Amino acid sequence: MVIKIKKSLNNILNLPRSVKTLIAISFDFTSCVVSLWLAYFLRLGEVVSLSERGVEALFFALIISLPIFFVFGLYRAIFRYSGLYALLIVCRAIFVYAIFYSTIICLIGIEGVPRTVGIIQPLILFLLTCSWRLLLRFLISKINAKDNMRKNLSKALVYGSGSAGRQLVKAMQDSSEILIKGFLDDDIHQQGRMIDGKLIYAPEKLKKIIAKKKISLILLALPSIERKRRNEIIKNLAQFKVAVRSIPGISELARGESSITDFLDLDIDDLLGRNEVEPFQSLMSRNIFSKTILVTGAGGSIGSELCRQIIKLKPKKLLLVEISEYALYSIHSELEQLKNKGVNVVPLLGSVQDEKRMNEIISIWKPASIYHTAAYKHVPIVEHNLIEGIKNNVMGTYQLAKISLENAVSNFVFVSTDKAVRPTNIMGASKRMAELCLQAFNDEVSNNQDIKVKTKFSIVRFGNVLDSSGSVIPKFRSQIKHGGPVTLTHKEITRYFMTITEAAQLVIQSGALAEGGDVFVLDMGTPIKIFDLAVRMIELSGFSLKTIHNPQGDIEITITGLRPGEKLYEELLLSENPIKTIHPKIFRSKEPFKNLNELKNDIQMLEDLMQNNDFRNILIKLKSIIIDYNPNTKIIDHTFMDN
Repeated sequence: MVIKIKKSLNNILNLPRSVKTLIAISFDFTSCVVSLWLAYFLRLGEVVSLSERGVEALFFALIISLPIFFVFGLYRAIFRYSGLYALLIVCRAIFVYAIFYSTIICLIGIEGVPRTVGIIQPLILFLLTCSWRLLLRFLISKINAKDNMRKNLSKALVYGSGSAGRQLVKAMQDSSEILIKGFLDDDIHQQGRMIDGKLIYAPEKLKKIIAKKKISLILLALPSIERKRRNEIIKNLAQFKVAVRSIPGISELARGESSITDFLDLDIDDLLGRNEVEPFQSLMSRNIFSKTILVTGAGGSIGSELCRQIIKLKPKKLLLVEISEYALYSIHSELEQLKNKGVNVVPLLGSVQDEKRMNEIISIWKPASIYHTAAYKHVPIVEHNLIEGIKNNVMGTYQLAKISLENAVSNFVFVSTDKAVRPTNIMGASKRMAELCLQAFNDEVSNNQDIKVKTKFSIVRFGNVLDSSGSVIPKFRSQIKHGGPVTLTHKEITRYFMTITEAAQLVIQSGALAEGGDVFVLDMGTPIKIFDLAVRMIELSGFSLKTIHNPQGDIEITITGLRPGEKLYEELLLSENPIKTIHPKIFRSKEPFKNLNELKNDIQMLEDLMQNNDFRNILIKLKSIIIDYNPNTKIIDHTFMDN
């Protein structure tokens, strides 16, 4: 019987739209006839033949109701998706119908028709028109639910029974991928209640609910919850073998940038449990508002995020310097969509190694502040391309700083790395030497009274930026998505982590705090073991870790060995006792440096050695300049190896 009903319903639903409209009209036609017949029965207490006493009453019922139903759009509704709103439309249509029908039957009157029929019939018609629509909707939903059970859809719980959670459930009620089985909520006053037929459970009972209802997914509908509480919830969910995803934040929903069903992988901060500090707007705007700003490496991870933050602060001009044409095109196109009225965004192809091009750009546009992010920063790549890494990271920075000083640039902010502290690889050593260049220029500025406009050179040092190019997070996500294994260079490898947005905001604020020669160190929080991060990502994706003790697990972690130049642990400070600033996440560090004349000789010698591809003496020279440089691998430059 159920199969026959299902087949009949499917046949009806697959009919052309015009045919389904005629069927709906015939249902309402029948409802008019039955409602009038019942109205007579209730009024007179006996069965009456409408052909004898109700023809005129039926005529008026039909010529009034059907046109009104058309006008109110009752036949434009898709019945399988009809809900509360559709019933409200029916209610309004019947109300208008009742006014006209009651006026004719009760006030004007028709011979042989009791006046009370004009009141009773619209009430019964309302019940009948709503009933057949609800019954059809119910039958379709039940059949779909059984089909969904057979399809093994992901069964989910929505964490949060507030407005976002309720909207999410309504939006997902006809989903062909996810079946919502209920809510979770911390509010004890909500627990045990029901919303749209779905029970609100206490999070403490989650283990039993997962087993009983075979839950494989938790959807976080908590767009405005405090970060601390959100982290606590996610930490608790990590112990269960369920995937955890989130709806967009309240700001994205309010701006219309995302819909409530645009599920997201957990934010990086959700994985790390890191609390961000809101940026100080006075510091953010100080060196940017109504000024010309230049960003090198504008198409890179940090550079592009800096540009996104800067353009919100309404600079006069934003100069994008980038060596990659595609990267420049991408960030320029994005900023053109974001830019505030009056902000002129200028895309400029060029390398920081090209002294003529950099001098041309800076002398023409006269930027007030330069944010220098252009660098080769992937440790193994730079290790394999030793000379190019030094040229770009050291010589490029030196030349750019020199040109900035000559053109009276007010602020020069250099984005450095924790790998510059006691470096073990060429990338870290080159960044540390770039730091020494800026410290030397600042020393020259401070001691030379002939320099009228004193450029404030500052350095901002921090650790890994997550979701940047080459970051472990997107790599791990991809590996988990494809079933593993997740590859890791060493089980004990530990890193500091920060989001791109937070890093960019702190770089801008550090530049605003600069007095000249500053080495700013950002508070990166507690260093994280990459292995623990990988395990957490696997578990929050709904999988279990495959180990010797758990051979039935889903995804294993494979240790591949440290890469050339890679360290187990990174540091942020050369000196002890960093000095606090007015920003809780920004510290100053007093660190040793060389004077400019001495450094000029070192740079000239390095240039001569690089000109001759003298790799061994390049390393010897770097060690003499950077006393803490201690390479942990032999020379593996491709040119050196294949020569």
